[in-house]
Amino acid sequence: MFIFILKRIGIAIPTLLVLIVFSFVIMKSAPGGPFTSERPLPAQVLLNLEIKYGLDKPYHEQLINYVVDIVTKFDFGPSFRYKDRSVNDIIAQGFPITLTYGIWSFVLAVSVGVSLGIVAAIKHNSWIDYTAVGFSISAQVLPNFVMAPILVIIFTLTLGWLPGGGWNGGQWQYLVMPVIALSTSYMASIARITRSSMLEVLNSNFIRTAKAKGLSNTQIIFKHALKPALLPVITYLGPAFVGMITGSVVIDMYFSTGGIGQMFVSSALNRDYSVIMGITILMGFLTIMFNLVVDILYAWIDPKIRY
Repeated sequence: MFIFILKRIGIAIPTLLVLIVFSFVIMKSAPGGPFTSERPLPAQVLLNLEIKYGLDKPYHEQLINYVVDIVTKFDFGPSFRYKDRSVNDIIAQGFPITLTYGIWSFVLAVSVGVSLGIVAAIKHNSWIDYTAVGFSISAQVLPNFVMAPILVIIFTLTLGWLPGGGWNGGQWQYLVMPVIALSTSYMASIARITRSSMLEVLNSNFIRTAKAKGLSNTQIIFKHALKPALLPVITYLGPAFVGMITGSVVIDMYFSTGGIGQMFVSSALNRDYSVIMGITILMGFLTIMFNLVVDILYAWIDPKIRY
């Protein structure tokens, strides 16, 4: 198991380095620049700005310095638009907000989705199964940019129960609608995957053997069927968690939470390339890290995968 983990880490590190290099190259290849505007700056002013931010150096030297700063100091450099603020400061301000409702969305999606999928598989072809399948289909056709305004219309404009936006220190009233809007479609996918996987496992030979031994349904489900049935679900959970963070751009913009998605859009509109690269690399790092966690969990659940 230890050798397996080392191999996966050995794959993840160069993948992250390639991501950093590609992000830098693609951003530098984009037309215009961080100081491009409708009214061009005087040549001397533009030169002074490039000297200040190190943009006057050769292309390869900029790339090497950027990679070295990230690897050694985890420093994404200064912001081109916000004076006296670094990219790290901007990420540190918005990422905890996004992470907070991202984690709550993940917990809600997994707990409800897995439970719903298990119950639907156990009560196969019953009204519970049909209700769960209907909910999954309905939720998947309502992405977060559709669910968000529906929630605001119902709970803010009609009932007046919840605030329509803001953050206010992360109080629960401001968390409810972003969490529901972000988690619903993922919850439906998890329920569907869990149901189909559980049905396949429950029809396996070793489950029939367990039933023949006289084991109770609770023992069969939680001791024998649940663990192998969760393999496809775990495969989905790694990208799903990152998707709840990267997909939070709509949630941040719609509910004005002040999260990292809102800053990503603002930096793209302001041509703040260093912030765009920093957030892109952060999201790529999370994707690689959680795929690594999924691989380790996979090997723990099914030892055959290690070989």
